[in-house]
Amino acid sequence: MAASNAVGGSGGRGSGGPWRNWAGNVTARPARTVTPSSTEELAAAVRTAVDDGLTVKAVGTGHSFTPAAATGGLLVRPERLTGVRTIDRTAGTVTVAAGTPLVHLNRTLAAHGLSLTNMGDIMEQTVSGAAGTGTHGTGRDSASLAAQITALELVTADGSVLRCSAKENPDVFDAARLGLGALGVVSELTFAVEPEFLLTAREEPMGFDEVTGRFDELVAENEHFEFYWFPHTGSCNTKRNNRSQGPAAPPGRINGWIEDELLSNGVFQVACSVGRALPAAVPGIAKVSSRALSARTYTDIPYKVFTSPRRVRFLEMEYALPRSAATDALRELKALVERSRFKVSFPVEVRTAPADDLPLSTASGRDTVYIAVHMYRGTPHQAYFAAAERIMTAHAGRPHWGKLHTRDADYLADVYPRFGAFTAVRDRLDPERRFSNSYLRRVLGP
Repeated sequence: MAASNAVGGSGGRGSGGPWRNWAGNVTARPARTVTPSSTEELAAAVRTAVDDGLTVKAVGTGHSFTPAAATGGLLVRPERLTGVRTIDRTAGTVTVAAGTPLVHLNRTLAAHGLSLTNMGDIMEQTVSGAAGTGTHGTGRDSASLAAQITALELVTADGSVLRCSAKENPDVFDAARLGLGALGVVSELTFAVEPEFLLTAREEPMGFDEVTGRFDELVAENEHFEFYWFPHTGSCNTKRNNRSQGPAAPPGRINGWIEDELLSNGVFQVACSVGRALPAAVPGIAKVSSRALSARTYTDIPYKVFTSPRRVRFLEMEYALPRSAATDALRELKALVERSRFKVSFPVEVRTAPADDLPLSTASGRDTVYIAVHMYRGTPHQAYFAAAERIMTAHAGRPHWGKLHTRDADYLADVYPRFGAFTAVRDRLDPERRFSNSYLRRVLGP
């Protein structure tokens, strides 16, 4: 990702230089860049940009694959709008500046004996970027990061600051928890937290037919269940995370390094590079890769179990389907790979979430299964993603807002029961579309 621009003056203002996302497939060339360190500096920067006729977008660490944060106007960078502001043990909440990386939040909570209930599988993102694009983990009962927000602070198009919660500006709160940056710039978030607990992770290989045949059972019996299927094989790697009384028994330093760094990143990077240069070798590599990770069990604090390092860069498309469609869609995807000439070096990731009530949540109103397809960066992905997308949309799939897809507002309005509730709030808060860009015009409408 491009380095931050040189900054100076109120709010850290600089001339706009290029910005690139983590995967390198999105570049933005803003007219102006700011790195505010407070809500007041952020609000002043938004007012000035609007007065100058510029659009405004805030960016996180660039882990979205879509141009959701791209702008030719004012780009708000997160580097200085960081830090945990308050921890309220009585209320069970933590309030944090919007640009704070999840890794910093998790480590601070752990130092205070606290934890988020659930989280995604990486923690490099900023809290606002992760929540605002619908980042989720896997869970039978616990939902996405956005669903754990209890209050937020939003800078709107006129530079005013709205405090939002279930009691204060509740309609805005309802929409802005997962707002795509379309309603304003989030400056602060409050999350529900709980006393730190232990999770026991059980990872083991399992055949595709067994996983899909037992899918409902595995989801029902485990607090957090997920698996990876290796295309061109009948092999999967499963992971079951459940709360434990302990004691903590983290992976040994050497064994953990072998599994999480050497195999999952180092060797996998080499395998992907070979597959990109020699596509015919991919099925054979996949068979070897699917056997490389062995069964293991370990117990640790939540963020160390939920998250893993992801150093191999890729492109991703993920769809949220009704959970009842999981096995049919997965079998269709496997049949697609088997009958096609696609050479897919990355595993397919499968996770779940319970229904929630956020208007733009991919789990809004229905129990959900997530099916994510990936391709190594620099490998042709369009045909594979397009074919997979046809399977997902046939099951009323909802694309992840931060991952590649081709859907538009007409399609999305049909699959989101509260789509109109969100766009009504957008029309009221940003009628001149100061927070819009080409991606938001496509997925939300003009």
